[in-house]
Parts: sequence; structure tokens; C-alpha cells
Amino acid sequence: MTGVLWAAASGIGFGLFQSVNARAVREVEDVYLSTLLQLLVAALVLVGVCLATEDVGQLADAPAWALASFALAGVLHFLVGWTLLNLSQDRIGAARTSPLLIMVPLFGIAIAAVTLGELPRAAALAAIAPMVLGAYVVSAPGSGPVARWEDSLFGLGTAFMWALSPVFTVKGLEGLDSPLLGVAIGLLVSVAGYGLALAVRRPSRRRLPRSGMALKLAAGVLVALATWGRWESLDLVTVGVVLALNLLSVPVVLLLAPVVSGRHVEHVTVRVWVGAALVVSGSLALIALE
Repeated sequence: MTGVLWAAASGIGFGLFQSVNARAVREVEDVYLSTLLQLLVAALVLVGVCLATEDVGQLADAPAWALASFALAGVLHFLVGWTLLNLSQDRIGAARTSPLLIMVPLFGIAIAAVTLGELPRAAALAAIAPMVLGAYVVSAPGSGPVARWEDSLFGLGTAFMWALSPVFTVKGLEGLDSPLLGVAIGLLVSVAGYGLALAVRRPSRRRLPRSGMALKLAAGVLVALATWGRWESLDLVTVGVVLALNLLSVPVVLLLAPVVSGRHVEHVTVRVWVGAALVVSGSLALIALE
């Protein structure tokens, strides 16, 4: 399976995750507890896959700086990024959060160019352009309910964290060439950090609804598999290409979020679908080019 196909599958998987997770966040109500559950389920899934398919003995020979890089990538992407994502979905919904993530490839290309000296080919940049334009059309005024600037900060913060974390993922892969072990390390560190943070916080007395728990478990499995695909693709193609193909999550969310959460909660218009079509066309062109 090539890097672009891993990245495309990851983008679709993140779209499925966001659609289910948006409703789960609303039903669980406590955003921070919701994020911990998400982290825990994803960590259990990927640790299980690691034990079944990977040589965990590699960890003993891996340099400390590689393990530290994976841990930092995990903290940025999972602990901070997922918390901001859940906060954004709780405030403005999945359909309006997802387009804000168009900034991920833009942030990512700039960060990768400065830190890694890595820039997609001109043809790849030409394919990325309509994807970014399409996602902008989705979120621009006139495309439906628009998030206030203050509410958009959570989604933009998620985009920045998701663009920054691959830099440390790529560095970690230079010392331990196992994306699956790397993502498991990042998740386990994030679970430990989140659990510690919530332990010192006043515990929630809210009763967790069964439906919300079931949705959260499903969301955790989906995001675990999508994250695995993302880290595999980072080992095979450039950061900019991976982050651009993650925009495939946008049309997936626009299609499924109204079904999962209800059209009264998730508003999707014709203009939104035009933007989504641009995202898909750019993604297909990028896959063909790479």
C-alpha cells in the first residue's frame, strides 16, 4: 500500500471519526473526560495491534531521542490537538469544525519547509491549491452558519497542533523505523498525561449515558485506525502531501455529520458541497501525481 493511499484512507477515517465523535461529545457532556476515553480506547486498539504484528523488542535498541520525539508528537497531536478538536465540535459542531482544519496543510507545509527542508513538488502544490480553496468555500461567509472568531480558535488550534506534530514523528522515524510503535508510544504518553491532569481536577459527578459511551468507543476505534494510516504515510511521502490528503475528511463529515447528529444541528448547504467537490478533485489529482 503506497503512502498516498495510506494518507487518503487516513483522511476518510478521520472524517468518519469526526462525524461519530461530534455526537458522542454532546452526549458525554464533559469534554475532558470524553477526550480521555477517546485516548484510552485508541491506545488499547493500537497497543493490541503492535503486540500482534510488531517486534516490540525494537524499543530496547531505539535511541532515547527517537522515543522522546514520538512522545512529544503524541502530546501535541493527541493530548492537545484532540482536546481542542472536542472543544470545537462541542461549540460549533463537526460540519463547521472540519473546514477549519484546511489550515493543517498550510501550517504543515510552512513548518516542514523550515524545520525539515521538505517541500512538495510543484505539481503536488498545484493539486493542493483547489483542496484548500474548496475548504475555504465551505467555511466562508454565505456558506451557512459561520462560527464566531472566538469559537474558531479551537479548530485553528487543532490545525496548528496537527501540522506541528508530524515534524517530531518524522524525526522519531529516523531512529525507530516503526510508525505503529511510534504512534502507540505517543498515545500511551498522552493517556498517562491526561489521566494525571484529570486526577488532580475535581472529578465530574455527571452520569455517563450508555449511548454516549458506545459512540465514544466507536469513535476511539475509528480514530486509532485513521491515526495508524497517518503515521504510516508519513514514513513514505512528504508531510505536505499527507496533511493535504487528510482534507478528504471534510466531504466525509459533510455527508455523515447531519445523518449522525441531525440536520438541525449540522447545517450543510449547496455551497458547502461545491467546496467539498473541490477538495475531492484535488485529492484525486494528488493521488494520481504521487
